[in-house]
This record gives sequence, structure tokens and C-alpha cells, in this order.
Amino acid sequence: MTCSEIRSSFLEFFAQRGHTIVPSAPVIPHGDATLLFTNAGMNQFKDVFLGTGSRPYTRAADTQKCIRVSGKHNDLEEVGRDTYHHTFFEMLGNWSFGDYFKEEAIEWSFELLTTVWGLDKTRLHATVYRTDDESYEIWKKFLPESHIHRFDEKDNFWEMGDTGPCGPCTEIHYDYTPDCSGGPLVNAGDARVIEIWNNVFIQYNRKADGTLEELPSKHVDTGMGLERIAALLQGVGSNYDIDIFRSIIAHTEKLSGKGYRQELDHPDGIAMRVIADHIRTLSFAIADGAIPGNEGRGYVLRRILRRAARYAGNLGFTEPVLWKHVEVLCSVMGSAFPELQRQQELITKIIKAEEEQFLVTLDNGRNELLLAWQNLVAVSLPDGQSLVPGQSIIPDSPIEVAGADGKIHRYDNAVRLADYLQSPVLSGAVAFKLYDTYGFPIDLTELIAAEEYGLTVNKEHFTELLNEQRTRSRAARKLHVNEVKAENLGVQSRFVGYNHYVCESPLLYISENEVVVEETPFYVEMGGQVSDIGTLTVGGTSYDVDDVRKVGDAIVHLCETVVDAAVGHVARVEVNVPRRRDIQREHSATHLLHEALRRVLGSHVQQSGSLVAPDHLRFDFSHYERLHTDQLTAIESMVNDYIFKNISVSTEELAIEKAQTIPNVKMFFGDKYGSTVRVVTIDPDFSVEFCGGTHVQTTGEIGLFKIVGEESVAAGVRRIEAIVGTSIPAWITRQTLQLTAMEEEHVQLTEKIRQLEKDLLAVRTGRLKQQIPQLVQQASVAGDLRIVAAQIQAESAEQLKDVADELRLALKHNGVGLLASVTGDKVQLVCVVTDDRTGQYSAGSLVGRVAKELGGGGGGKPHMATAGARNTAGLSQALTAFVSQFS
Repeated sequence: MTCSEIRSSFLEFFAQRGHTIVPSAPVIPHGDATLLFTNAGMNQFKDVFLGTGSRPYTRAADTQKCIRVSGKHNDLEEVGRDTYHHTFFEMLGNWSFGDYFKEEAIEWSFELLTTVWGLDKTRLHATVYRTDDESYEIWKKFLPESHIHRFDEKDNFWEMGDTGPCGPCTEIHYDYTPDCSGGPLVNAGDARVIEIWNNVFIQYNRKADGTLEELPSKHVDTGMGLERIAALLQGVGSNYDIDIFRSIIAHTEKLSGKGYRQELDHPDGIAMRVIADHIRTLSFAIADGAIPGNEGRGYVLRRILRRAARYAGNLGFTEPVLWKHVEVLCSVMGSAFPELQRQQELITKIIKAEEEQFLVTLDNGRNELLLAWQNLVAVSLPDGQSLVPGQSIIPDSPIEVAGADGKIHRYDNAVRLADYLQSPVLSGAVAFKLYDTYGFPIDLTELIAAEEYGLTVNKEHFTELLNEQRTRSRAARKLHVNEVKAENLGVQSRFVGYNHYVCESPLLYISENEVVVEETPFYVEMGGQVSDIGTLTVGGTSYDVDDVRKVGDAIVHLCETVVDAAVGHVARVEVNVPRRRDIQREHSATHLLHEALRRVLGSHVQQSGSLVAPDHLRFDFSHYERLHTDQLTAIESMVNDYIFKNISVSTEELAIEKAQTIPNVKMFFGDKYGSTVRVVTIDPDFSVEFCGGTHVQTTGEIGLFKIVGEESVAAGVRRIEAIVGTSIPAWITRQTLQLTAMEEEHVQLTEKIRQLEKDLLAVRTGRLKQQIPQLVQQASVAGDLRIVAAQIQAESAEQLKDVADELRLALKHNGVGLLASVTGDKVQLVCVVTDDRTGQYSAGSLVGRVAKELGGGGGGKPHMATAGARNTAGLSQALTAFVSQFS
């Protein structure tokens, strides 16, 4: 059976048993900011298990796209080195939401495996939780007791967290041993007996005190890895030998010219398995809206891509090659997951751009690593030993070391030499520099250090340096908060600025110029929106508020001068209203811009940072290439279309669970949301975001939107700068002044260039005229007549005439001259006759005869005439004939 047939068979089996076939959720979780990637089939049903959501069906089945590369589900380092670990895999699953339970789940699992797919039941083993007698008894109907095993919580009890839904599970294992003797190997980590299906029975609720209580509604959650069951049904010993992987690996073989090796320790086999696995992870993640970057899931994807690129290098590739596998993957899996085919061009472009960038940094990083290794070798050789002078110290060549006894010891390569070094450890400082400067993930450094140099990495020191950097970064971001003297004020402020620009409120805290009031309309910088400024009036005196900061639960107003008041006094607190309204325009425009970017560029666009100021906005987003003029125009037009529609902007505070169910709502991974969130909507079909900032009431208040800049700020991150409303006239004025200044500068430069060209021509003409004395000296003589005929390198007909006139003056009397030059495919001719011989010879007649011979014509005055022709090949003969006619 092919993977496609297995997938279809599974879904059909459960559809026949009343299950609704649901589509796979994206690998980028929607509505769950706690997950980097979808890592299990149950993710999309988490709300049902938690009791916060429901579905219109009680039975479901699907094939779920999963990525496991972080946290406790991190299989990255194992990929390529065994037969069954993957970063991306398909999870076949069936669910019951308060419908059937253990009896049906176990029976159907056994039926599908043995009756439908024909597995040998004597090779099946089942595990149950140690106290789950119910499951044990059910299994006795299908398997002998010697094939039913009890295990404890570690292996057979599932929990979502420290509290909440949980329950026992029963796993089905397959025995690959030749004599079916694998019973003792169940759950022993032996590849000869592997788990193929897990059935979780969610029947308890774990309370805060650790005790369990029965759930009123019991659920079933099952999962079976498609790749593992396909290897079993296709009769191959490795997941990488199933049809899906073989197609990808075959393409790698074709591109590299190397054959695939199944041995687990063969470097070519490892590299091809890594590429086959990682290209699936990258392609599915990008298709679902992720993009390689420097943070969160973007950084994980960049690590995966760079790891795959490194292994591609092991196969001899020096140019980007991962992107060439995308088409094969789409052809193999596109029918089951059409999003791959829809996004094929985008996936290809992003992977290729990332590869190109990394190959440059890889070379630079390798040079840094080589230097560090050379220094390490020099100081880590045993006492009395030294490198033999004059040799090239590179890792993959023989290295000679002079021993204390004078003998020369030869090591085949760096890995062999590492066994004899006193400290074969790469410093954490080098690893950190590779990470910080060249973008090397620590696992990539460990990989190269081990495989090419035989070194381990001081990961503890690396982690210390990384933490120090993060601490410095956090300190830099929060430095301004430290200016507020009180760290814990013990008071709490309430923000009322969504509905009010001014309020009166009692003072809760005062220290020199630092003031806290119970209620304030001042917005504290957050989510990219800058803080408000304004005034605080107390006791008849008004104080300018230059900034506000959040300290604990208090909003501290920083006044320009010391405030003369006391706790309990009532203050009038008022924001700078025109400035706030400008900020609101910029912020609402930012939301429109975000969605316009996604509509024009693709769903991979994610916010990477923003600034919302009163006079401009800045928006950083994930994208892989420079935006073209037509794209910028389309984005700008889309934003302005929504501004001109004057759409109402609505804000609503909702429970986080309800807000997460809003279609296409934007939330940001890593943001910490409370139990209630604020949702800002500008047309439910266009822009819906979690946002705590301030906004206009209708989009028409924004006025107009203008993009004024687009640039790259980091690998895979672009930045757009824009202005709105009242900022645009001032910008137009500045642009007009700049254009006027540029126009004036252009006129001046044009005139300067014209003069320089004139001066340069004069210099070149002068150099040609310097040839005239020699031409006169070498003139042919016929009686008392001197004849000059020559080809020179004149740049134009005018320059040729100028030089010919100079020749006529140099001849003075009794002279005839013919100068020629070739420009492109055209011959220019000028004939001159001294004044005393014009009665006998006419320059016009002379040059006309020569031009006629060359297929042209011309004429002029008796003392000077010009002509042109096309026969450049006959010029030399024509010049000779010109002289001969006077003999």
C-alpha cells in the first residue's frame, strides 16, 4: 500500500463508523499562542477537552500535519541517524467527544490493523496503565495475556498539564524480531519492537491537590504515525524507505550523482535522510504561513534549513539545492495537502533565498572555526610535542606532529588528531561568536565541530554568554524604566484613556517629579505605540508630563519639574489631544497595512516589530525579498481604499477563549495574554487583531496613507515606513523642495559635464594635432607639390575638420592633404588644399573622387571639402590611390 492508499483507507474506515472527516489543522497553531508548531492531532481539539469549546459532531478522524522540533518533543538531533525519527510527520487519528470509549476504540484499532491491513496479530503487543483493568480485560479478547503489558505513569498515562483533563492510554506495539520474542523489549527503546498506535482515554480531571476525579464526559484521542505504519505495511525496515521519502531521496541522488546508502552511520545516507525530512518541515511550515527568521518559530525553521544546507554540503553541493526538492515534494504530497501546490512558488523562493544567504555566512563561519581550531591545536598538544613547521594545517588533510623524542607522528585528519589533544573542546566564546556574528545555531556548531574536527563544544560557557547578552539586551530596553526611582510603588493605576482624554483623580504616590494617580488617560508605551504626553494640574499649578512608565501595576507620570503636592490631592490629568489623535491615525493605519501586506505578498507575512509615533509609523515584517514598485503601489492603494470607505473601527474586550475562535484573528506568538483580551476590528473580513492600543473611530479619520520607505533590516525581515493624515502635506512640501534642489543641482551638473566634455575634446583634438608635424615631414612629393594622406582616430567629423584645417596651415604652400577616420561602419573624409594651389586643384573634386571609390559622396570649397562613405575595407587602398594621382 502506498502512503496515499494508507491515508485514504484509514479515513474511510472511520467514516464508515460515523466519524466526521476533518481537515488537518495548519502546522502554525491558530488561536494558541503557547505553541510554536502543531505537534499532535489533538491540538485543534484542545478546547473540547478543556470544556471551553464544542463541535457539531461527537466522532472525528483526520490526518494531522505535525512538527516536533522544540521542548520535550524535540527529535531534531535524531533525524537522519536512525530509521524512524522525523521533524515533520503525519498523525492519523480518531476522536470521540463523549461518545464511544475504550471498548470501541480498542476493537476498531485491532480490526483496522489485522482485518483491513492484514498485520500478523501474533506480532502485536498492547500496553495499558498499571491500574487500567478495563482496558486490560478488553485486550484479552484479542491478544494473549503474554502480549498485554502494564506500565506506570511515565509510559501509559497522559496529562495535558499539572491540572486538568488526563487519563490512561493503551499503546499498540509491533514486534519485528524474527522469532516473535520481542515481548521483553516493549517500551525498552529497542527498534525491534516499536509503538505504532496510541489510544488515550481522557476520563479524569487532575485537581490542584493532585487527586483525580471522574469527568462527566469521557473522550478518546488516538494517534498513529503514518510514516511508521507505512514502513510496516510496505515491508521496509526504515521509514525513509517508504514511497514518499524514496521519491525525495531519489531526486537528491540525481542532483548529487551519489547513491543512497541505508547504513545508519554512512555520511551520505545521513545527509539524504536529513534533507528528505527537513524539506518537508520547511515546506509545510512556509505553506501554512511561517517564514525563517531570528525569533520564535522563525528561528527554529532557520535552524532546520541551515542544518539541511550543511548536510547538503556534505554531499558536495556548493550552490543552493534544497529548493530544487520542493517541486518533487509537492508532486508527491500535493494531492493530500493542496496548500503545498498553491504555495509552491513562495516555498521555493523563500528556501532558495535563505540558502543563498546562509552559504555566504557558512563560508565565513567556517573560516572562523578553522582559525579557532588551529589556535586550539597549537596550545593543546601534549608537552614536548609541536606541529611540524611549513605544513598546511587544514582539517581534512594529514597533520604531522613532532614528538618529544624527535619522531614525526602523522594523523590522517583533524578528527584523528583530536584524540591526542589535551583539551579537544571548542570554547563557548567561539561558539557564541559563530552564533552572534554568523548566525550559526549552537547545534550546527556542535555538528561541524564533531564531524570535521573531532571536538566537543563548551556549551555551558556558550549558554552563559548567551544569557549575558539577553540580560544586556533586556537592560537596554528597560533602561529608561530604571530612571524611575521607586521599583515597587505598592499602588495601582487604572487606564481610562480608551474613552477619555482627561480625568480628575487623586494622587496615590508622589516623589519629586514622579506622580501616580488612581485613574489616568495616559497611554504607556506598549505594542509599538509610543507613550502619551500632556499636563498634570494640581493645586492650581500645571506641570508638563514628558513621559509615562509602567512600574508594577502603577503608571508613573514623569513631569518636567518637581511637583508641589501631596498624596490625596486631586489632580487634573490631560493628554495632548492633537498628538494622541495623530498616534491613533498611525496605529489604525498600521493594522490596515499589516493585512494589506498579507493580501498582496502572502499569508507568510508576520509582524516582527513596529513603531507607532505621532508623525510616522514603522512596520517590520517577515518577507524574503525586496518589494517591487507594483507591490508597494498595490499595498498603498489597498490601505487607502479602506480609509476612503470610512469603515467603523470597533473594539471589544472578550474572554481569551472566545477571542481565539474569531476567524483570521491576528495574535502574536510569545505575547502574554490575560484571561481577557481587547480585539480591534476594521471590517471583520479584513483586519481583526488582539491589540491594547488606541485607535480612530472610523478609518476616514486617518485621511490618507503614504509609504515613504522600504528596506531590509535583517535576514528575512523587511521594513516599511509610512505617514498618514496631516503628516503628508509637510512630507509633500519637503519632497517638492528636495526635487527643486535636485533639479537645480542637475542643471549645474549638466553644465559642468558639458564644459568638461568640451575641455576633454580640446585635449584629444590637441593630441591629434600633435601628429601633424610628423605627417608633413613624411609627405609624398610630386615635383614641387607635397601630398599628405593618412587615417587618424578622430571622434567626429567636426574634430576631423579641425585637425585637417591645422594640416592645411602647417603645409603653408604647395600642399594637398587628405585625412580619414572610421567611426563604426562609416568613413569620414576631409581634403585640404593650400591657397596657392586652389587654382590647380579643388578640394571638393579631389575628395569627391575618393568618396565615390568608397561608395559615398561629398564636396565643399576649393581649400577644404568633406565626404562620407561606407566601404571601410577599401580605405587604405583609396588613400594610396589619392597620392598616386599626383605622380
